Amino acid sequence: MTYAFFLGCTIPARLRQYEISARAILSRLGVGVVDYREFSCCGYPLRNVDRKAFLLSAARNLAIAERDGCDVLSLCKCGFGTLKEAQYRLRNDEDTRRDINRILEPKGLEYRGRTQVKHLLSVLYDDVGLGVLKQHIKKAFKNLNVAAHYGCHALRPSRVTQFDDPVAPTLFDALVEVTGAESVDWSEKLSCCGAPLMGVNDRLSMNLTQKKFRSSTEAGADYLCTACPYCQIQFDQVRGAPAGRNDGMDGPPAILYPQLLGLSMGMDKRDLGLNGNQPAMDAI
Repeated sequence: MTYAFFLGCTIPARLRQYEISARAILSRLGVGVVDYREFSCCGYPLRNVDRKAFLLSAARNLAIAERDGCDVLSLCKCGFGTLKEAQYRLRNDEDTRRDINRILEPKGLEYRGRTQVKHLLSVLYDDVGLGVLKQHIKKAFKNLNVAAHYGCHALRPSRVTQFDDPVAPTLFDALVEVTGAESVDWSEKLSCCGAPLMGVNDRLSMNLTQKKFRSSTEAGADYLCTACPYCQIQFDQVRGAPAGRNDGMDGPPAILYPQLLGLSMGMDKRDLGLNGNQPAMDAI
């Protein structure tokens, strides 16, 4: 079981602990990953600016993995959703696919649509399986309440991503509970974290995050659990905003899913990059 490891742009630059913890748990589970220096941006920043450039960027990455017969494993939900959307569009638009391949041809690449794109959570749930994960649990959590934050890009549009039921998803909850923790029900479970608005309308962005904090706190969550770099960064930076900017709203700390899983597998905190979280995870 080996995948082309797609990190995207944000994780290597701003959230190394996501990569560190993912590599650690995948290695322990016997899941192989191949690193491609040729991989570049998924194309997301261009999606609403230049459709052709967006599709070309995504198709190039997919063609690289396809060349070696690898499916893609994305840690970033934005990258996952973008690559899935590109696949969907190219599958249903033969003229555009032909045009994109004309540009890729001088590089020795061709996109044929044979490579699958999967998110880390999908690989753990569908390919590794809950039964195998349970066999690796060494220190099951007790009396730990976790609010699973699904995020937006993996769930919608569901006909494109095919990740889970966009209205009543259960995949992430099941993965949280395999660690022994309880995945709590909370009203803002499927709402946006607010990250897309940061830098455009900071006040609205922080308000959306504060709603998430309030809802998870009211549900009794000890931690928010994420599997998207943008969401993790958003929770950290809003919680750490100077007094007067965040209206004093402080929510549960956010932990990345591979960190939560790794801890329950008995792995060392340093090997999971927990010192990079804000705040650093010392108590869990």
